[in-house]
Amino acid sequence: MSTETRQALIESATTLFSTKWYGMVSVADICRSANLSNGAFYRHFKNKEEIFCAILDLVVHKIESVLEPLSSMPLHNRFPALIASIYNFSQQYTPLVRVFREGQYRFFKYERALKDVYSHAFSVVFGHDPTVAEYLFAFAGLRFVAIRAALHQIPVSVDSLSNIIKEGLFRAQPVNWAHIFSTSITPLPIELLPDSRALLLTEGRKLFGEKGYFETNIHEVTSKAHLAIGSFYRYFESKEAFYRDVIREVGRDIRHFITLNLGNGLNRLERELRGLWLFILFLSMDRNCYNIVREAEFVLPNEVRDYYDAFHRGYLRHEDASLNCESTTCIEFMLGVAHYLGIEIIFDNSPETARHVIEEIGDLYMNGLIGGNGRDVDTKTDQ
Repeated sequence: MSTETRQALIESATTLFSTKWYGMVSVADICRSANLSNGAFYRHFKNKEEIFCAILDLVVHKIESVLEPLSSMPLHNRFPALIASIYNFSQQYTPLVRVFREGQYRFFKYERALKDVYSHAFSVVFGHDPTVAEYLFAFAGLRFVAIRAALHQIPVSVDSLSNIIKEGLFRAQPVNWAHIFSTSITPLPIELLPDSRALLLTEGRKLFGEKGYFETNIHEVTSKAHLAIGSFYRYFESKEAFYRDVIREVGRDIRHFITLNLGNGLNRLERELRGLWLFILFLSMDRNCYNIVREAEFVLPNEVRDYYDAFHRGYLRHEDASLNCESTTCIEFMLGVAHYLGIEIIFDNSPETARHVIEEIGDLYMNGLIGGNGRDVDTKTDQ
């Protein structure tokens, strides 16, 4: 019975955490949903954080179990099985994936633990431990595409994913690294005399990024902006509407910063690599934007879908014949590389490290994990 009670609490918590932000769920909510007493909860968990971390640990171990059979498969079956396993996990365990997406930055050690699981799977398939760039190329786009398919119903092709990782996205083309990493940066325009609405958005963005949506109240925002509470309601009908505008502003600022600084005369691959570098620079200057978008996945999920869709539309405007793959999957894959590169560099390393990673990603974008190194996991035979 004790094991059944613990499982019932975890299932209840998973359902609640997957549909609400961490801050909105209480121990009482978890017990009520599980039809158990608070006393039953505290016999198994010290507090809400402990059960949340138990779910994150469960996700890591489930993925590890899903990938464990790779090592006993014939070598030529391992690569397609790796792709299918990771993609299908998001479709089969969508609530767990939702919870992990919050947990991966709230409790970052679990993202590192999952990286270890994926890195081991990489070595089983490809015969060596991955570099940072190889890890990102093998798993970042794949994870992001799988999650977008599960959460946002974006139509993607698993076959295209497989081909991208094996053979790359772009046809071979020259890369001028001096242009990619140029530090001549044009900052976003600064409003010298901002109106009341702009002041509110600026202060709200700081508070939401530092404290979170639920811990921030309108009085704090207006106080920081040195405005009366009535000024807020002249521009925004509610806190939720205000948050929606903050999210939209974050997306516009990132896209505008990248557009301002891309430069002229770049080929398609150079544009992509320059865009990655600029994205990392933006995150290093304004980490709050990452926290805002991630929290919004539970507060305003449709707004976050629009946030990513706006980047997708930007890609479509520059689509050309240099891509080797079906456009939707290819674009979502590149969005995923940028997303997880941000996590990898900003939260665990430094922007300077990103230079070396992006250089290697450039090669992988043209050659894939197989085309650039002469190995072909599809044609290997067992030794």
